[in-house]
Amino acid sequence: MTLGEDIYSFCDIPPDEVVALTPDMVAVAFARIAPPPPTLQIQPPNGRTLVNLDTNFYAETGELDRVLTLLGQRVELHIVAATFTWRFGDGDSLTTDQPGSPYPNLEVTHRYLAKGHVTPSVDTTYTAQFRVSGGPWRAVPGSVTVTGAPVGLEVLTATPTLVGYDRR
Repeated sequence: MTLGEDIYSFCDIPPDEVVALTPDMVAVAFARIAPPPPTLQIQPPNGRTLVNLDTNFYAETGELDRVLTLLGQRVELHIVAATFTWRFGDGDSLTTDQPGSPYPNLEVTHRYLAKGHVTPSVDTTYTAQFRVSGGPWRAVPGSVTVTGAPVGLEVLTATPTLVGYDRR
């Protein structure tokens, strides 16, 4: 679907016949818009973390605004990320209403208990509001979930080594 394209133009509705635009019609259009997938960020960076270390996760995504033409009417959509489903790659998962944030604000963390290679990911569920021809904002029924790409992460073990200190 291209910006400004009337997704109902394929219907056999005469142009002079007035048809009421319903929230369900807007929901169909919302489901056809593909919000961008979230970008998963992991700290520490460089694709490696340690066993028993709180690994920080956050998703980069933003609010989206779209303008569509439905049944000849201008429809504005304000799309927001509502929930995030974190899959940590070791069988654990978590759902939050926040995207997490970079260090030092550790909002979404996970502690791996065994070494190995994991592929964490985050899915984002979007909701929206709409208005027709500058009218009042209304909720769009339903939501759209976008699956995030998995990111490779190596979980390593570290062994502390006591080093002597010569105070001469």
